[in-house]
Amino acid sequence: MTAMRLVYASVLELRTDEAYYWTWSKESALAFLDHPPGIAWLIRFGTAIFGDTNLGVRFGGIVAMLVTQLLLADIVRRVTHDMRAVIFAVLLPEAALYYGLLMAKVAPDTAMIPCAVAMLWALVRLDESGNRRWWLAAGLFAGLALLSKFTAIMLLPAVAAFVLVPDWRRRWLLSPYPWAAMLIAAIVFSPVLIWNVQHDWASFRFQFVRAVATHPFSFRTVGEFVGLQFGLVGFVLLPVVLSGVTLTAWRGYRTREPVAILLSTAVLVPFLYFLWKSLTLRVGDTWPMFLWPAGFAATAINLVMLPRENFPEWMVKSTFHWARMAVISGIVFVVCVFFYYVATPWNLIGRTDPIGGEAGYQQVAASAREQLQKTGATWIATTDYRTYAMLRWYFNSEVPVVQVNERGRFQGFADPGMKLIKDHPGLYVAREPDHRLPLWDLTGARREPLERVERVWRGMVMDTYALEKLTGWTPELSPPPDSPLFRWRVLAGSDGGEMRAAHTTVIPAHAGIQYAADSRFKH
Repeated sequence: MTAMRLVYASVLELRTDEAYYWTWSKESALAFLDHPPGIAWLIRFGTAIFGDTNLGVRFGGIVAMLVTQLLLADIVRRVTHDMRAVIFAVLLPEAALYYGLLMAKVAPDTAMIPCAVAMLWALVRLDESGNRRWWLAAGLFAGLALLSKFTAIMLLPAVAAFVLVPDWRRRWLLSPYPWAAMLIAAIVFSPVLIWNVQHDWASFRFQFVRAVATHPFSFRTVGEFVGLQFGLVGFVLLPVVLSGVTLTAWRGYRTREPVAILLSTAVLVPFLYFLWKSLTLRVGDTWPMFLWPAGFAATAINLVMLPRENFPEWMVKSTFHWARMAVISGIVFVVCVFFYYVATPWNLIGRTDPIGGEAGYQQVAASAREQLQKTGATWIATTDYRTYAMLRWYFNSEVPVVQVNERGRFQGFADPGMKLIKDHPGLYVAREPDHRLPLWDLTGARREPLERVERVWRGMVMDTYALEKLTGWTPELSPPPDSPLFRWRVLAGSDGGEMRAAHTTVIPAHAGIQYAADSRFKH
């Protein structure tokens, strides 16, 4: 399965978000508007070994999967001392598309998962040994998880329950070690805090708008969330894991057993929160990705705890039967998806295909290269981060690529090459109809239409791009925060839901404009 992920990582084109994170790995900023810097560091690790290749960008995800499996295996071994449970702990993530294949697609979640599981592992070691110093390791791993993605904070209720529900609560509340662990986590997380202090808490405002947004109930969003979990965890595996977690929670809270409380709460609290948010808001496909590894550990542990606790024989046999079915059917499904994308020429989903929907950018890059030569343009302009990321990936420092709007995304970025930009003609590349954004009226740039190019995947046109020559204007890399060229897209609003907000970027009222944004924006 690891070899399969290596092939997948090497063969498939980068998705737009992966290329976007790769651009971060080329910068020296402490943090970024969208996320903390962990994913940039993970990509830099892979490209240091394999260069700026598909495998280089994704290699960190391959390693993250292996580290996660080893940690899960050791958690289960220490709790059960049963080799069958250890084997299940290793195989369960292989049977989930989220991990068995898509850990090869790097995202902030990919960097966070091994760190979050390592924090749980350190607390299991604490329970097993009673050695207080494991708190310090847990604090370190918690800080690293937060340094990868903010949603790691959702594991805090599990840690709080681990401390407060068992009979040892007074011991730990009076001990300096848990508080030292919190201090260590804050110190590790400090680059993000420093960056946000310097930039008006931009990344917190960018991400936390979803947490406070209120929207009407939607069957579509809740159905999409539930359907994604069945598809990405497994049609058989998801019910198996949820039942295993539920029994683990019942056992843990009934007997005040710390590890059972820790693992079950680490799954149930985030899952129920996302389920609640999905009633009114679209939940991203990777957002719940960090919670299921704890569920795999709880499920594997539950398999051997049932007979030890004298549950009915029929229930024990049924649990093992469905666990085996989940592993077998899940791995078969993961392998089939792998062969569909790597070895077949078909497009069975059309324009909604999650891989095909972001493939074919090399066609756009090839046309851009031709127009650069024909027009004498020395730089490329874009107005969305996806096109910016993919063109920067394909040109890889040959030509400066600048997203001329949403400059708040690029705070702390290095000079892209202003010597080749200032007073030189540029090439504007934009997905139709976004090339007609009214913001161009504010720039004074002269635009000359050149050609249209289609982005095609397996015979189907996914998007059409307009290429135009730009003259008479030099982009401003650091416009003032109230400028229409600085503001970033609103992820969710209070007057129409995330999808409406994804369609529209609202510029400050004094700017007097409102422009259409990427209708597929889902980052």
